[in-house]
Amino acid sequence: MIDIHWLNTFVALAKHQHFGKTAAALHMTQPNVSLHLKQLEQTTRVKLIERNPFRLTQAGERLLQSAENTLMELQICQADLNAINELNRGTLTIAASDIISRLLLISPFQSFKKDYPGIDLSLFNTTSSQATELVKSAKADLGFVIAQKESQPLHFTELRQVKWCALGNGLSRWQALSANPSQIIPVEPLAAEEPTLILLGHDTRTRELIDMALPLLNLKKYHVMEVGSVDAQIDWAEAGFGVAIVPSFSLHSKPHLQTQITPLTDFPTTSLGYIVRQNQVLSRAIKQLLRWVDDEIQRSQ
Repeated sequence: MIDIHWLNTFVALAKHQHFGKTAAALHMTQPNVSLHLKQLEQTTRVKLIERNPFRLTQAGERLLQSAENTLMELQICQADLNAINELNRGTLTIAASDIISRLLLISPFQSFKKDYPGIDLSLFNTTSSQATELVKSAKADLGFVIAQKESQPLHFTELRQVKWCALGNGLSRWQALSANPSQIIPVEPLAAEEPTLILLGHDTRTRELIDMALPLLNLKKYHVMEVGSVDAQIDWAEAGFGVAIVPSFSLHSKPHLQTQITPLTDFPTTSLGYIVRQNQVLSRAIKQLLRWVDDEIQRSQ
């Protein structure tokens, strides 16, 4: 009989391709990693890896597919059993981007901790794309994302529409210069240069949406400054390094910046919402958390 712990070790070994790194990732000793692999190979009666250089054999590749599916199904099953049993102890894991967690989740989390003190809240601070993968694999019970693309095996529920705005001075003057380069327009020195747009990195879903909409700004030339979070976009724009394209809701708590905000009414709106797995059993605690999040969103609009 194949032991589930052997499979878990084998999947981690296939990922890290190194016995020492696998041991560190699983908080095991390296001899135990080797023992699990030996026991797995003895039970299956096939060689699963070549060590020098490291590679999976054909049998190892086949087992890896089944092992990943098996471990995921067990994790999903345990999550559903916890929900059916109205889990009042343990961990509820949420995946959300930095800006969503900071602006929309802090107050609901405070209410949750008061009513469900036995449940620990664990937060993956990540991108929407990564949150999708975490929920798919049942490593997160719930994900809050912008612009969910996929349906199965996930279910997306919209919580609000997301509109876009530009933060920073000079956008209208840059647009006027692009439209008529020969026109003499009184401008500040910064505005006379090619504009700098402060954007999120290419590994985010938000950046994909922004890139598609950038032609609507009618800027013939511009520089791009990439940063890692919406907070960083706001900070650099406020410091005068360029114009940040950000979701409008990210600036609701910054009234001192209102004179530097330009609504981008031509940009297509997108959706902010939450994702769960198709047919996932939602516990009473998760349902209550979602109600608190919805209340927080209504207050912020």
